[in-house]
Amino acid sequence: MGNLTIWLTPLWVLSIGVAVAAALLLVLYGGLWLVARRVAESALRLTRESVLQWVSYLVLALTGFALIASPVMPVAQVRHSLRRLAAVGPHTKQVTIPAQAEDQEVPVSFESDELQSYSFASGGDLVVGVEKGKAYGEPLILVEGAEAYQWTPSSKVGRKFQGPIEKLYVTNESDVPAELSVSYETDVPLREVRQIPIAAGVILAIYFAYFLIHALLPGISNIALATSKEAIAQPIYILALGIGACAIALFIYIPYNTFGEDVKMFKDSSLMTIMVLAILVAVWTASVSVSEEIEGRTALTLLSKPISRREFVLGKFLGIVWANLLIFVLLGAWMLILVSYKVVYDSRETSNPEPTWQMCNAEMVNIVPGLVLSFLETVVLTAISVAISTRLPMLPNLVICGSVYVLGHLGPLIAQSSVGQNEFVAFFGQLIALVLPVLDHFNVQAAVAGGVRVPPNYLAWAALYCALYSAVAMLFALILFEDRDLA
Repeated sequence: MGNLTIWLTPLWVLSIGVAVAAALLLVLYGGLWLVARRVAESALRLTRESVLQWVSYLVLALTGFALIASPVMPVAQVRHSLRRLAAVGPHTKQVTIPAQAEDQEVPVSFESDELQSYSFASGGDLVVGVEKGKAYGEPLILVEGAEAYQWTPSSKVGRKFQGPIEKLYVTNESDVPAELSVSYETDVPLREVRQIPIAAGVILAIYFAYFLIHALLPGISNIALATSKEAIAQPIYILALGIGACAIALFIYIPYNTFGEDVKMFKDSSLMTIMVLAILVAVWTASVSVSEEIEGRTALTLLSKPISRREFVLGKFLGIVWANLLIFVLLGAWMLILVSYKVVYDSRETSNPEPTWQMCNAEMVNIVPGLVLSFLETVVLTAISVAISTRLPMLPNLVICGSVYVLGHLGPLIAQSSVGQNEFVAFFGQLIALVLPVLDHFNVQAAVAGGVRVPPNYLAWAALYCALYSAVAMLFALILFEDRDLA
């Protein structure tokens, strides 16, 4: 039971955020039902018919787990850290301590056990305490004008503060005023609670993005809805989900012989499996939904209605993207659970000390940037596949997309290698990097496997690159499809 609690606690923390999002969605739906019942019924119907239905099933499952597992989880610590979340962070205060001042009050506000670092800097010699009348009898901190007093967790001295601190008392016995700079940084006892609002925000963003696109682009959204339903109903889609779930579970028990680094190999193998399966599903769906509809004259019947060719192509692309997003949500959630379990499993198999749930959580959270970047890479290849499907059938589409995948990863490496010093090879590598997508921008599996933090600004730039290249690919698709004879 102890091991079970260790690897399930990170999932429970994540489920708390999902439960918060579910509660907010229910409140919003209830308010919408009272104000505009038809709109609420339309939103519910759209949820049932789209990929949001499967996302809702996952949300309900995680919400149920959050409620069921609460009796054996650190609820009190999580509640306390959540309450303190808005009060922590970096703080700086500049005050002037008059000459010959004793116990000058300096207002601050922090919990001692939340201190991550603090420093006192002044142009003169000062004495800092937390009680009046004890400046020199029991000094807490001596600030010398020549050097700032700093404390970090790695310092040899203790924290020196205990309990909640609301005021500092500073004494200046010199004949001149002194400028005192107080800087301190605090954080909640359980830093993992920061994932709760992030998880809630991600779930809300998925729902709001779907409803917003449907409201702003109804024609494109209707085609996307039909395309995503068609993709999910395909046997290859269910097969991909089954193969992915079984493969990720099997990777836990494969001996990688990495001398205690099996978790890294597990994360790298699982990420690659999810991405490859999503790309195969995207190419297959693009061929079936676009190429075969054109060849079978189904597209001609569809375009005879008040639907433009632009809406047809963009709707197909968006529908495949929604279907791929569902793959990443479902298999990504499964992977997060098993990564947390893998940490405990490896410690038991190697007779290492029992890990903490914070260690399992750290390994689990490090995967998320890799999942995001893998999804962005899939979006780029989906755009290329849709563009190719407007002219070519499935087999050439698979070959071209496979070649783009390989060259997109190898092109920059060829240009930068020693072989790339050859003028022809260098030109070819630069041409590949210019025309084809540089998929190596999305390849951070090594960093994710090694536990290296991927900065948010890198994710933002990668998302911008994905959006720009996908827009170019869609423009190319529209050009190819504009004069395509459908009769």
